[in-house]
Amino acid sequence: MRRSGRTFRTMAAGVACGAALAALTAVPAQAQAHEPKGREPHWELKDSGTPEVRFRGLSAVSRHTAWLAGTEGTVLRTTDGGATWRNVSPPGAAELQFRDIEAFDARRAVVLAIGEGEASRVYRTDDGGATWTESFRNTDARAFYDCLTFFDRRHGLAMSDPVDGRFRILSTSDGGRSWQVLPSDGMPAAQVGEAGFAASGQCLVSSGPKDVWLATGGAARARVLHSADRGLTWTAADAPIPAGDPARGVFALAFRDRTHGLAVGGDYRPEQASPQAAARTSDGGHSWPPAATPPPAYRSGVAWLPHSRTAALAVGPTGTDVTTDGGRTWRTVDTGSYDTVDCTPDLGCWAAGEKGRVARLES
Repeated sequence: MRRSGRTFRTMAAGVACGAALAALTAVPAQAQAHEPKGREPHWELKDSGTPEVRFRGLSAVSRHTAWLAGTEGTVLRTTDGGATWRNVSPPGAAELQFRDIEAFDARRAVVLAIGEGEASRVYRTDDGGATWTESFRNTDARAFYDCLTFFDRRHGLAMSDPVDGRFRILSTSDGGRSWQVLPSDGMPAAQVGEAGFAASGQCLVSSGPKDVWLATGGAARARVLHSADRGLTWTAADAPIPAGDPARGVFALAFRDRTHGLAVGGDYRPEQASPQAAARTSDGGHSWPPAATPPPAYRSGVAWLPHSRTAALAVGPTGTDVTTDGGRTWRTVDTGSYDTVDCTPDLGCWAAGEKGRVARLES
């Protein structure tokens, strides 16, 4: 479960993380290869055993435990730091595309399948994936669910692309065992062509007990919508990340508290440039100044580094970038392909993507 605003308690771990970030930013990008160079921080690839799967759903529980969700209805889980992965996919789900997963611990998780009509579904497990219960199946052909998020172990939301001109929000108050569509009265009207991107499970993110943000693109302007009451009412703010095309907009958000957030995106087509792929906010999403030095290309995932008020990672098909000044400037530190990234208080930063790729940040 992404808990960007959770309280971090381990001071020693914070010192270690700061040292690791200093080393990471000091090393030239070409030195951040997939093979370790001494003890510099680097992504260490883990063998998922599933080269045919693309993982856009990732939920890091700790340095030892993480969940992955991807194509062909695949869900994997590790409890030994990625040394081994157990296939815990829901039975009969091979035709589904899992794009988001939120885990509470090593045994409890909620996973979202995306798509039109009944392809959008939610499953929950309470036994580490040994069994799953389908807790939601979309019956509205106009809806297409993209992302989900949890405020705590009970309360969560999922979002669909606009239906009748407004984004649709599902709510749960029992940990994802049941879901209800929230009234749309408090949701601003959607722009023509506006939608969310199911690229990394980060188009809907929360921080604290009630605040949640929704990222959009595809329309004339990219926007970030914010709710301070668990999805009942929303306000919208324009983001400087280019839109105006179905392939462009804000793809991922991360908030370290209810005030400070990051947005990344661009144009996901590899032949298209993404000149302004990142923005930041220090007022809860009311305004989004662009990064002075953004990532050089489209980025689909972003996460704050644990125990830091200014450091974060952004990932995409062409590389990983780091910021140490709260999103004002970014620097590429790895050229491997990843779609999503997530970090935990015990310094368990994980990334996942195409061809079964999954890695953990090591130092």
